[in-house]
Amino acid sequence: MIKKKYLKFQQDESWRDDLRKSMKNQDRIRIPRVKMKELDPNYRVHNHSEVNLGLTLEQALLESKRCLDCNNPQCITGCPIKINIPKFIKNIERNNILEAAKILKQTSALPAVCGRVCPQEKQCESKCIHLKIKNDPVAIGYLERFAADFERENNSISIPKINKNKKIKIAVIGSGPAGLSFAGNMAKLGYKITVFEALHEIGGVLKYGIPEFRLPNYVIDAEIDVLKKNGIKFIKNIIIGKTVSYQDLHNEGYKGIFVAVGAGAPNFMNIPGENLAGILSSNEYLTRVNLMGASKKGSDTPVFLVKKVAVIGGGNTAIDSVRTARRLGAEKAMIIYRRSKEEMPARTEEIRHAEAEKIIFMNLYTPIKYIGDEKGQVKQVCLQKMKLGDLDSSGRRRAIPVPNLTKILDVDMIIVAVGVSPNPMIINSFKGLDISKSGTILVNQNTLQTNLLNIYAGGDIIRGGSTVILAMGDGFKAADSMHKILNQN
Repeated sequence: MIKKKYLKFQQDESWRDDLRKSMKNQDRIRIPRVKMKELDPNYRVHNHSEVNLGLTLEQALLESKRCLDCNNPQCITGCPIKINIPKFIKNIERNNILEAAKILKQTSALPAVCGRVCPQEKQCESKCIHLKIKNDPVAIGYLERFAADFERENNSISIPKINKNKKIKIAVIGSGPAGLSFAGNMAKLGYKITVFEALHEIGGVLKYGIPEFRLPNYVIDAEIDVLKKNGIKFIKNIIIGKTVSYQDLHNEGYKGIFVAVGAGAPNFMNIPGENLAGILSSNEYLTRVNLMGASKKGSDTPVFLVKKVAVIGGGNTAIDSVRTARRLGAEKAMIIYRRSKEEMPARTEEIRHAEAEKIIFMNLYTPIKYIGDEKGQVKQVCLQKMKLGDLDSSGRRRAIPVPNLTKILDVDMIIVAVGVSPNPMIINSFKGLDISKSGTILVNQNTLQTNLLNIYAGGDIIRGGSTVILAMGDGFKAADSMHKILNQN
């Protein structure tokens, strides 16, 4: 049975029926999934150029034919921001790429970003009906990137329609994916949005945390320009809780506040030698390189360009760090992770790219001690051999030390990427806000409203570390919730 919410677009758009008749499903199923071209590994490790090169029009048109246009499309349920995936793909199939891009923007403030960095294989693509017949899923992420890039590259960027009747002021704290998603959706509803950003660049973790070889800055800037054209005001170099207080926002007439400051305080392992020179967090390393030009000559915040770099961790941030080190001249760039490669939380594509770039994976090891030289500079790491045990709460097999089995590894630099925690400074500026034991903001999971009723929160500040698309989903949900509450009054 077709769900009611999908009936309208099935009935109103006769062109979809024409597309269905143009090719039988058994023929669509036989089309192999597209393969995106990439820069050669031997070339790309010497620069920061984007590795994935995108689809050609011919590739996109063919891949779009693989979509079976299901009556009950589960891919939508796998998308945190509920993009109408079949509709945008079918518009690509009929070669109406600009219409496909418009459909993406109905719910997504950052389609070109999402098409590049979202883990589609774990979300929308994991629900694709092709998987039930043991076929590769439709390349939804590739097609999303294609439509968004096509619009930008052809200077045909559409600005979503907004309701200009409202005068209610809303403040957004933080310009990362959650904040931008919330701001974009609230602006379309007609609210006067101001985004406050502590740093000198807009984009949050998109700018400081993700290298340009995965997500170029010009792509982020183009998405932000659309938000500016929607009337959103951005104010940089403002720290809420220091430069501006909560009371200041209240006095200036803001009727709602969305807290999306991320989780920028790095976690460490508290093992001997961790205070040696040459040991730094992935947050610091990536921020200095991506946002502050630390690898360039004359930088005020330089990073050492060394030959042997070890990154501790197995997530996307760890992979980003080790691949960055490789580009900065590391001849031996290593990932040290306590579980097997299969348990690594990083995207499969990023692991594959790292392997092609000759990154060394030392799985089933964890550091237990760092050793320094006479000047206090790290020179070695002592590693404990691990083995896999029973499943833990994350659904992965627990890492267990193997007794009396360690090894010493020579290193010039250690980058620690074992998670992040919220920065308490901003949270503490909102007196009376309910906080969890781990320092995250507690919210109603259905509405993302805090115990202070005009304050909502989303992204890593409530999750403690997650993905871009989940943060965007929080922004989408919070905007919907706040809008409903404000319209009850």
